[in-house]
Amino acid sequence: MTDSLFDLTGQVAIVTGTSRGLGQYFARALAKAGADLVLTSRHVETLHEFEAEIRSLGRRCIALQLDVRDQASIDRMVKEAEEAFGQIHILVNNAGCNVRKPALDVTWDDWNLVLDTNLRGSFFVAQAVARGMIEHNYGRMVNIGSVTCVFGFAGLAPYCASRGGIRQLTMSLADDWGQHGITVNCLAPGWFKTEQNKVLYEDAQWVAYLTDRIPVKRPGLPHDLDGAVVFLASEASRYITGQTLLVDGGVSTGATRATVARK
Repeated sequence: MTDSLFDLTGQVAIVTGTSRGLGQYFARALAKAGADLVLTSRHVETLHEFEAEIRSLGRRCIALQLDVRDQASIDRMVKEAEEAFGQIHILVNNAGCNVRKPALDVTWDDWNLVLDTNLRGSFFVAQAVARGMIEHNYGRMVNIGSVTCVFGFAGLAPYCASRGGIRQLTMSLADDWGQHGITVNCLAPGWFKTEQNKVLYEDAQWVAYLTDRIPVKRPGLPHDLDGAVVFLASEASRYITGQTLLVDGGVSTGATRATVARK
């Protein structure tokens, strides 16, 4: 095996939800592997500093407005990306949100916000990008899930439903589009500190509790995902599709995993 299997030079990647958090780490990892980038956010002005950072790595980069809950916004973003770069080789479906509440307190609007963003949005972004990928008979799609793709936790009912749906959606799209040279996989992080959950990490007792239940004995660090996203975006994974890759320090193997979110 050579480094060329992981070389993304000359390829173009769309990464959704890159105004902060793990989306920026995914984009950096792809850029360092050689890819040019399309960055997206609902508020495009929040991307300018990060756009300059990616360009400082010697990569072409544009920042585009995208609201994954709005199909017109999705179609416009993909059209502008293709006009700027031509072929889109890689999609990382990262945009997402969460509402953390006991199940009895979840409202109709809470449910719709999370499912429309995480699940419906991911599907329609994938659909829009796939049209161009099919024309070129090539594509790498990486849907971002979480450990909740395979396990449920209290207080996260809409989020768990959306991430479980992402896993099933990944398998369905892999079967749909494999004949067109497109692989579709799910990258599922475990417990990583992000803007969505940073309040949990302010509780030292909870962090200690969590750490004790992770086999590698620490929560995830953003760079722990670099290799996985590059792998799934590259030729190294060309015969892998419809799979969910858990990058979770082994927490999904633990017998007490379902109690983690309750603390």
